[in-house]
Amino acid sequence: MAQGIVYKRRLGDRKIVSSDAREIFDDWQDQQERWMFVSPHDDDVVIGAGLTVQAGLAEGVEVHVVITTDGRMGYCRLPQRRTIVRIRADEAQEAYRTLGLPPERVRALGFPDCNLNAYRGRHFTTIGDPTEIEGASGLQNAFPYVLRQIRPTRVFLPTPTDLHPDHKIVYEEMLISLFHAQGSIWPELGPPIQKVPVVYEYATYCDFPEPPQIQLVVPSEFHERKINAIRCFASQEQIEVLVETQRRIGPIEYIRQVVFNLYSPEKYSQIFE
Repeated sequence: MAQGIVYKRRLGDRKIVSSDAREIFDDWQDQQERWMFVSPHDDDVVIGAGLTVQAGLAEGVEVHVVITTDGRMGYCRLPQRRTIVRIRADEAQEAYRTLGLPPERVRALGFPDCNLNAYRGRHFTTIGDPTEIEGASGLQNAFPYVLRQIRPTRVFLPTPTDLHPDHKIVYEEMLISLFHAQGSIWPELGPPIQKVPVVYEYATYCDFPEPPQIQLVVPSEFHERKINAIRCFASQEQIEVLVETQRRIGPIEYIRQVVFNLYSPEKYSQIFE
């Protein structure tokens, strides 16, 4: 139980208010809790879930961040066009260090920014491709691989309603990758995960598709760390607008648990009787 964090969760008409994460997060695994935050771009998790990352760390959870793209399209000045990938990699390292994550818990997959549509699915590739893992590439190659390596109990994804195509594609490709990762397909990517993790959405720029069920209210020092982490992305010249937005919101974040509506013919039988 982390000091100073208040969780609220909606369950139908009922609301739970607790400082104990075990009462809020389904199927809590105690010492085996492991959270994986998937970020389309290096700054998305910091902006949309920087407080949730810190809450996980405060609860003693092993927290990982997976950055999908290389940020090559994030330059705001022409001289940065050839250097922005390195600049943003350094900014990301400092930002996640500010949140409390050690470098080995942050991995970058290196897919080209703003070109994820070409990397849907999985395909064999030439060894040496920067996105190559075990002789193949594609999001449905990389995501099952990291899932089988990290073996998270919870996965946090960008909300699919975001206008940026990279966010939508990451969301869709991760959901199918969860099912690949628990099966025996593509054994070179590692042993299957035992259970599909609980999935949540965080919001960066656009609203949730449906109201979130969980609110986190954290101590003010968490909020300041999040703001300082956002400021690490100084190459993104609109960053102060995001900082002011975060100051206005205060030390609060929302996440939405995803419910998988798998096909079950039985639930339709009554409407035909």
